[in-house]
Amino acid sequence: MGLAGPLRVPQGNNGVNAVLQTRLMDVLHATREKMVLNIVGMVLSTIDFGKGRGGKGLQMATQSVKERLTTAAFALFDERGYEHSTVDDIAERAGVGRTTFFRAFPSKDDVILPDHEVVLGAVKARLAASTQETALVAVSEAARLVLLHYLKEGDVARSRYKLTSRVPALRHREAASMQQYQRVFRDFIHGWMGGGSETGLKAELMSTSVVTAHNYVLRRWLRGLTEHPEAEFDAAMAQVIELFADVNPNRSAEGEASLVIVRTTRQLDSVIPALRKILG
Repeated sequence: MGLAGPLRVPQGNNGVNAVLQTRLMDVLHATREKMVLNIVGMVLSTIDFGKGRGGKGLQMATQSVKERLTTAAFALFDERGYEHSTVDDIAERAGVGRTTFFRAFPSKDDVILPDHEVVLGAVKARLAASTQETALVAVSEAARLVLLHYLKEGDVARSRYKLTSRVPALRHREAASMQQYQRVFRDFIHGWMGGGSETGLKAELMSTSVVTAHNYVLRRWLRGLTEHPEAEFDAAMAQVIELFADVNPNRSAEGEASLVIVRTTRQLDSVIPALRKILG
């Protein structure tokens, strides 16, 4: 159907035909208007992506706005330094406007941890899905989610590590994000232990150990000291569980206990003593 041609319908000879003619005209006008709007929408949707050429344009088209802004920001931070890279610079490099930047991030600092709230939500969801018997497994797997997110980021995570090492304000921001994870684990573990005042300190110590074990393995990976961070994390979490085996609230008066299995690459001879300790 041509969009520029005139709309024509047969002329009616009576009142009925006149009504049909009017309705047909309305339908044709509505159809043409919808087609025009669809074409305009398709054109507008390519404007931001069209600023790139060749492979770059394709890459921009397949990335979300947040991803484009994050990639652009870290590239500029490496080239010019954090202090000399502005919001306008980041938006221009990403091929979007200043308003679009602030729809994605409240400030330049927030680009450093673009998915923190999403990952924190995933951690909470994993913990909430556990039972009294599977609580320790949930803690280990929830902490693993955080590590896997960093591993998936790859070079972006490594660039962030270098950047936060140089800029104190960003280092404090990242530390604050880790404290949020620690509080989530502490509250969950405290509830698992019964929530009484006598278990408050143990919950604090255990949650701190979980985050410390995670950070230890993460830093090793960021520094290029390990090619097997997941296996090292599983071994580290096994040690954390071993340290707090005697606080299992499922241990009955008859001495029975729940056995929690955590993936590990440790040799069997080194695991058996921990199992004996748990079983009493």
